[in-house]
Amino acid sequence: MNQQSMQRLEYNTVKEQLRSYAVSYLGERQIDSLSPMTRLTQIRQALAETDEALGLIRHGASVPLPSLSGIENIMNLLGTGYLFTEQDFMHLLQFLRSCAQLMKYMQSKGEIAPNVSAYAGSMYTLDSLREEVERCIYLGRVTDHASKELLKTRKQVQVIEERLKKKLDTLLSKHRSILQDQLITRRGDRYCLPVQKEFRKLIRGTVHGESASGQTVFIEPDEIAALQMELSLHRAAEQREEMKILSELTRLADQAEYELRVNTDTVGMYDFLFAKARYALSYQGRSIHLVDHGVIRLRSARHPLVNHMVPLDFHIGDAFKSLIITGPNTGGKTLCLKTIGLLTLMAQSGLLVPVGEGSQLSVFEQVAVDIGDGQSIEHQLSTFSAHIKNIIEILKMAGPSTLILIDEMASGTDPGEGTGLSIALLEEMHRRQATVVATTHFSEIKNFAASANGFENARMEFDTESLKPLYRLTIGEAGNSYAYAIALKLGIPPYIIERSKQISATSLTANADSLGESKSSGNEVNLAESRSLDPQDLTRDNTNRVNNDRRESSAAHAKRPQPSDVEAQPVRPLQVGDRVHIPYMKEGGIIVEAEDAKGKLTVLIRGKKLKIAKQRVKLHIAGEELYPDDYDFDVVSQTKENRKKRKQMSKKHVPGLSIEMPKDES
Repeated sequence: MNQQSMQRLEYNTVKEQLRSYAVSYLGERQIDSLSPMTRLTQIRQALAETDEALGLIRHGASVPLPSLSGIENIMNLLGTGYLFTEQDFMHLLQFLRSCAQLMKYMQSKGEIAPNVSAYAGSMYTLDSLREEVERCIYLGRVTDHASKELLKTRKQVQVIEERLKKKLDTLLSKHRSILQDQLITRRGDRYCLPVQKEFRKLIRGTVHGESASGQTVFIEPDEIAALQMELSLHRAAEQREEMKILSELTRLADQAEYELRVNTDTVGMYDFLFAKARYALSYQGRSIHLVDHGVIRLRSARHPLVNHMVPLDFHIGDAFKSLIITGPNTGGKTLCLKTIGLLTLMAQSGLLVPVGEGSQLSVFEQVAVDIGDGQSIEHQLSTFSAHIKNIIEILKMAGPSTLILIDEMASGTDPGEGTGLSIALLEEMHRRQATVVATTHFSEIKNFAASANGFENARMEFDTESLKPLYRLTIGEAGNSYAYAIALKLGIPPYIIERSKQISATSLTANADSLGESKSSGNEVNLAESRSLDPQDLTRDNTNRVNNDRRESSAAHAKRPQPSDVEAQPVRPLQVGDRVHIPYMKEGGIIVEAEDAKGKLTVLIRGKKLKIAKQRVKLHIAGEELYPDDYDFDVVSQTKENRKKRKQMSKKHVPGLSIEMPKDES
């Protein structure tokens, strides 16, 4: 699975939140290695296990999950020759007891959670090891009955300690007047009397130090030196015997290394399962039906990282495999894409997802995402360059088992070229049978989706009265950006909004008029030439030509309908003589032939007759007959050089267009 796409969909954030529900180091390791799976049976098994674990938690069951505190160190040192301490065996003993409780618990849940309880069947009780540790270790200390020799040695130690205590009490009474304190102290492992410094010569013995002030000297009297020496010998024997017992217990633990690893791994798996269950409980996740043929149906779906979200209803993959979502900014389009992508990744990872009953997801081998502008100062990438770089990577993996999510198609570059490139990319992705969900603000892409097979439009609903997004997705309808309404609400003066509407209504018409006038001047530039010339030269030439010819054609132009008339006219079928605009080409033209059997109109554009689907053509000026200067220019006034260039143009393939060349007339 593509790591960059997973990062854009915040999959790692989900893993971090899931990690907080684990209680053991092995459970955390399982979560760290979690990634989407692609085998349908494996995913269904993982979802079933998580759902069963959630069921156990919801029924109020307290799962006796063993603690792995201190076990990691033991597992790392098994078989290395390391001698485990009494504290290590206390951790091991607690683990073995908890494993026995877990196995017993899971046996009782075999009917309601068969998949989850099956893991406990592989665990080992290790009764002999547990019983031996219980016999030898208690409260972090080797017990007296761990061995006969240890019991004998400790009894001898007790006898000597009693004799020593009586002797010390006698000395304490005898030298009471010269002692700093009426108590017996220990310096290291030796018993001493705290004698005032000036009286230190009154007691025969060994000095084992003095106080920080120097006023007290700690003396071991000669009367107890022999007893203390004997006590030290017995204590050394006691320690040797304890080491022998710990060595034997370590040997038993080393022999059970395999069984202990099976038990710890199983406990880690249970920790992982119940962490997923507790995490699903936090966002009300549920199991979902999975298929592998690209059909997605979501009911009341929510993004697990968004606390307050209008539930999403969504479907794709049955009547259409590509969906174009439109709507206003901050209307929820991007959140819709992220919800679809993240829920897909979560489900394929065996995680329950926050959806309504009856929802369905499909398993994809790849989830490819282009969300965010991806600008990079370090790599000198613009918004458009970043998008193109992502699209190139997406095309490399696009196929029947690929889910593609693209945010803001045609953004970051010239709208005309951007929409054309976007449509071509959508066609290619559809040809490769990928499942595609994309968002856009451009009408040309919406119009394309409305007329192309396998494509469908959708919109994020918007309240036109309150000018607030409703964050609900409606499939089957194209939406608007509501730029004017939103800008007006945010404080843009009304007169600027009105001027914007006038410019939007007249700019394309004016462009079409200038095209027609430039054609009548006899200095035509055909479509292929205009796209290969330098933009600055082309602009300069067109401006001079239009200015020169505008005086000659002003009278004829005055007879033509004005933009204000266009807005007042009712919508009607396109007819011969209508001046129209082709959005995806950013060109204007005149209809010269009516619609044919294939639903295509013949439009005169820059002296070329092009057959264009009627869905891609918009009316700008209604007319009842052809303008003679435009038509004659195309059919009659052709130089040999222009005819040669037109023949070259006819050999070039324009996607979605059928070009009919006019016959030469000499």
